[in-house]
Amino acid sequence: MMNSKEQPAWRRSGKCSAGNCVEIAAVDGGYLVRDSKRREQQPMFFTEEELSVFAAAFVAGEFQPE
Repeated sequence: MMNSKEQPAWRRSGKCSAGNCVEIAAVDGGYLVRDSKRREQQPMFFTEEELSVFAAAFVAGEFQPE
């Protein structure tokens, strides 16, 4: 975890291609998630439980285009 003066340690998947990635950083109380192409935008915050539910839905294909 980090304190308020530290910058988040952003990580991305090893399967990221051409910089078009989702990045994640662990912070006090949860995780920050951002689009690597839009780093200037405010990242989304997820608690550990919320991120777990989101990841499970993604793996289950709930976000596939129709």
